[in-house]
Amino acid sequence: MGMTSKPQLACEVAADRVLAARISEPGTVDMCAASELAPGCVVPDMVEANLRDRGRILDSVRQTLDSLSGRYRDVIAVLPDAAIRVVLLDFDSLPTKRDDAEGVVRFRLKKSLPFDVDKAKISYHTQTSSSGVRLVAAVALTSVIEEYESVFREAGYSPGVVLPSMLAALGAADADRPTLVVKVDARTIGIAILDKQQLLLFRNLENPRGVTISGEQLADEVYPSIVFFQDTYHLNIERIFVAGLADVGGAVPALRAQTGAEVHELVGAAQLGSGAGSVPKWRMAGVVGALLS
Repeated sequence: MGMTSKPQLACEVAADRVLAARISEPGTVDMCAASELAPGCVVPDMVEANLRDRGRILDSVRQTLDSLSGRYRDVIAVLPDAAIRVVLLDFDSLPTKRDDAEGVVRFRLKKSLPFDVDKAKISYHTQTSSSGVRLVAAVALTSVIEEYESVFREAGYSPGVVLPSMLAALGAADADRPTLVVKVDARTIGIAILDKQQLLLFRNLENPRGVTISGEQLADEVYPSIVFFQDTYHLNIERIFVAGLADVGGAVPALRAQTGAEVHELVGAAQLGSGAGSVPKWRMAGVVGALLS
């Protein structure tokens, strides 16, 4: 999609805050805003209702977006990872018609979801793999997606694109070689491994420690996925991006010890213009990645 068709605003509703960003020229996010949410306002879940204090969330979304939206009304809505299941599926081939292909995907997902796939929204994109077609699918209950979308609409915005936070964040990662992306939020740890811009591994782990997790603890959580990847693909991870930690420094020695790879912050000053203001950039991976992808 070109810059004309893609929204120039992104807004993430997270468990503990609402974050928004705007892009004006390709490659640089020039404005950011955020507002905190009281604990329990948003309780990300795949099956239950997520928005427990809708009035307060609506106010936050409206206020955060209004502060930077200008004349734009189309927005990429970024949702909590704990509300959406992301699955990698391999097929020898897929039907060429989209409806037929989606039927095949739904059938494959039937047994692996905690909800009825017939009541779910599915979006996916395909990438060619050595054995045929690899598909990255995001699946969520229609009722959960509509809950979030209705808040954006009531705030005066059109959520044309909806993404889970971790998939959105991958838009900020340059992954021309084997690259590990780790993203921490209040409820989950997202782990993705990419190579040649293709997604090879995707996991979402529960994170009872929230954003207070230490670098060593994070490295311990990530390690099994690294081992699995190296055993499966016989590739070594060459670069690591971390998001969601206030101090990435604590994680650097532990992650480097496991892989030998260089460790960077996923969202750095290069992607944020001077208008980013006081919003901590380590929180911005979802909205920045959504705009840069």
